[in-house]
Amino acid sequence: MTGLLLRDVALPAGRCDVAVRDGRITAIGVGLETDGEVIDGRGGALLPGLHDHHLHLHAIAADATSVRCGPPHVRTPGDLARALDAAPGDGWVRGVGYVETVAGLLDAAALDRLHARRPVRVQHRSGAMWVLNSAATTLAGLDSADHPGVERDDAGRPTGRVWRADAWLRERLPAAGPPPLDAVGADLTRLGITGITDATPDLAPGSLAALIDAHVSGALPQRVHLLGVPLGDEPEDRPATVTTGPYKIVLADSGLPDFEALAGTVRRAHARGRPVAVHCVSREALLLLLAVFEEAGTRPGDRIEHGALVPAESIGELRRRRVCVVTQPGFLAHRGDDYLERVDTRDLPDLYRCRSLLDGGVPVALSSDAPYGPLDPWAVIAAATNRRAPTGDVVGPQERITAAAALDRYLSPLDDPGAEPRRVRVGAPADLVLLDHPLTDALAEPTAEAVRCTVIRGEIRYRR
Repeated sequence: MTGLLLRDVALPAGRCDVAVRDGRITAIGVGLETDGEVIDGRGGALLPGLHDHHLHLHAIAADATSVRCGPPHVRTPGDLARALDAAPGDGWVRGVGYVETVAGLLDAAALDRLHARRPVRVQHRSGAMWVLNSAATTLAGLDSADHPGVERDDAGRPTGRVWRADAWLRERLPAAGPPPLDAVGADLTRLGITGITDATPDLAPGSLAALIDAHVSGALPQRVHLLGVPLGDEPEDRPATVTTGPYKIVLADSGLPDFEALAGTVRRAHARGRPVAVHCVSREALLLLLAVFEEAGTRPGDRIEHGALVPAESIGELRRRRVCVVTQPGFLAHRGDDYLERVDTRDLPDLYRCRSLLDGGVPVALSSDAPYGPLDPWAVIAAATNRRAPTGDVVGPQERITAAAALDRYLSPLDDPGAEPRRVRVGAPADLVLLDHPLTDALAEPTAEAVRCTVIRGEIRYRR
């Protein structure tokens, strides 16, 4: 592999050259030479590649071809009916991003009134629920289904709402493999993201194989950390750049698990040498998890996904157990107005905490939760600094952090979110992002437009 030289780039110690060979940084200095390509940094900041610590790769790819069913594109029942009617093709319609402000709490009957001609499934904005119209309900066999996520009315008939059953539902849809990830990989690279944690729970064998194949083929060049690998089913044939992370557990708001059942799951994961990554978006879910940790114990690497509501009195317990919170302040920029209207005012100070967690000694990492939140890390960094809702109102001003602190939350290692940020140093992997101006300027108004070049494992994957 030929070398690469990034000339006249800005590091914290000053302007210098950075030499790369065989996927690693080999030298940092002034006046370095190379037999390979030279990129003139022109004084722009050189950073380690950003890591998104929580997203859903196949859902991002599927989202790109789905019908938008919520704001800002769709705001009324009429808007939604027109969007569904305009879906291309003549088969199933897949809608995403629905929120109750559009047409209330949908069920099969309500969805029939909007579109009954084709089978339709619409995903709630949270990703927790699908709603099927009558045609889709019949084709998916909900009448005879025994999955606990299939909601039924008092007479035992399916309502059309299916909770936390993505893999189960997918098996009942027309056969189609996981969507290609080429466009997702390209978007991530353009944004300066060189490592990702896929947080999809309970990955089916086909989905797991597809993720690894996309990485090996180069369609998804980022390093990949997987939370959804089933316990005891770690893939044997995989590159070193695809790793197994903590075991993902979902504490669904629609029905929290039994205490002993959750404790047993945590113990089984720990016994197999895996920490746990636990989806917690409510106060009750977090308090249940902390009680389980008290009973079953914690393991280094245990983490909380989202931490949407963290009571102040829980911060000390999180610090004591060194449990990382992987959170998404980007939701405030997209949904903050909805939170201000619908979240109890007593809970608003606890919403997507950042500063109080960091000040309290709790490890914190930032992420997107894409496609349910904005993929752009620079938009998330901006949201962490201003916490501004679409209306312009600020949600939890006391939780704002500096842009530099927010960037650091994207620079921690994939296998240790919330740890000290990675730095550009000799011997480190050559996963790098070159900005088109100094870091101070870039952080004054964070934007993906500042990304000029992205290098992954020593290879230029994006430049403009």
